[in-house]
Amino acid sequence: MNDATGKDLLLQAFQGRATRRAGWVPFVGVHGAKMLGISAREYLQSADRIVDGLLAAHQRYRPDGLPVAFDLQMEAEVLGCDLRWADDTPPAVVSHPLAQNGLGDLPRFDLSAGRFPLVFEALRRLKDEIGGTTALYGLITGPFTLTLHLMGTRVFLDMLQDPDAVEQVIAFCADVGVRTAEAYLQHGADVVAVVDPMTSQISPDHFEAFVAGPINRVFSHIRERGGLSSMFVCGNATRNLECMCRTLCDNVSIDENVPLEMLKELAGRYGRSFGGNMKLTTVLLLGDADDAKLEAIRCMEIGGTNGFVLAPGCDLPYATPEANLEAVALMVHDDYQRHVANATLRVKSARSFDDVILPDYANEPRVIVDVVTLDSASCAPCQYMVGAARQAAAAFGDRVAVHERKITTHEGLGFMTRLGVEHIPTLCIHGRPCFASIIPDATTLTRALEAAVKDRPA
Repeated sequence: MNDATGKDLLLQAFQGRATRRAGWVPFVGVHGAKMLGISAREYLQSADRIVDGLLAAHQRYRPDGLPVAFDLQMEAEVLGCDLRWADDTPPAVVSHPLAQNGLGDLPRFDLSAGRFPLVFEALRRLKDEIGGTTALYGLITGPFTLTLHLMGTRVFLDMLQDPDAVEQVIAFCADVGVRTAEAYLQHGADVVAVVDPMTSQISPDHFEAFVAGPINRVFSHIRERGGLSSMFVCGNATRNLECMCRTLCDNVSIDENVPLEMLKELAGRYGRSFGGNMKLTTVLLLGDADDAKLEAIRCMEIGGTNGFVLAPGCDLPYATPEANLEAVALMVHDDYQRHVANATLRVKSARSFDDVILPDYANEPRVIVDVVTLDSASCAPCQYMVGAARQAAAAFGDRVAVHERKITTHEGLGFMTRLGVEHIPTLCIHGRPCFASIIPDATTLTRALEAAVKDRPA
């Protein structure tokens, strides 16, 4: 076992076997662009830049596995969704073809279109460069998240009023997932991760009714082809964690919204390996190297060395300091340094955020809606929560104001802390968390805003 490569160790962990240490997979997406000093758009539209960024990450972070690209908009782009690009995040979907049209009106799903060819080229070259010692992940958009991209938030109402139509779209999206997974496997991916963050927004009953069957078709195909699979859900997926562990995936990965202890217990019960869940913003992005060391130690102590993969809770923010990820790598690879860090570092005092000034909600004539997010430009649940808030608020004119509070900033963290928000995304109305990690349908949100507007002073 001591002669095993990082790739060997990671694949053993995926199979639920004991390993000499935890596997380590930093989810390098647009953070690779930051390492090269270029924009996310330049990075995600060039095979050369993707290869250069991941080789730089491979050298500095000493991973056992790496994703080739972390972009949950690639399938949607080919299927006719318009994208809005940014310098420091993956693109965001800004149009939903099935909001007005039917499945038959979509463009043909063609893996030679969009950015798939350049990502497959990057995978082929990385396979030659580092694939012997490092497992390479192909990431695909999960069927429910792709359904949201195509239909928009009307899907939540349609799940109640027109479930057959939703099932038809999700089945189509699962077919897209099977084809995309097959292409990644043909191009040499060791692991196919089905990333479906929007499943954190539905109930276990809806997960079983709408998602379990279609997503299992994707996992079954990967298994039949001899590949390994992961189900990766960021957001507060606690309510659906057991449903996720009952799927046919090999690995379940989560973010900091879900207790790692809970995932470990459920994954063990259902024979799955598990991964997560280092704090993405408060530690890896906004903390320092000592914070990152302590967070890695925390996760490794909980996860152990039987089927556990240490990873951040989602793709790394663009501006994550390289020193923080190098500190995590040191904890993974150097037992002595880990023991020293564990013995000498002290948890730093929690910040009070006294400098973050909240609105004077009691005397504010408008209804203030604060949507606490990771960043709606890069987080799909956050994007749709902000969109739902703005759409509902539009009917009230200047009587309702919507503000996004991104926890990638000090101010956003202050709002999260002082408003008592525990999960991301959360929609607060006039200083009170009302919808935590679940997107309200338009009727429910409109009624909540109507009630709040009536309570405002004349």
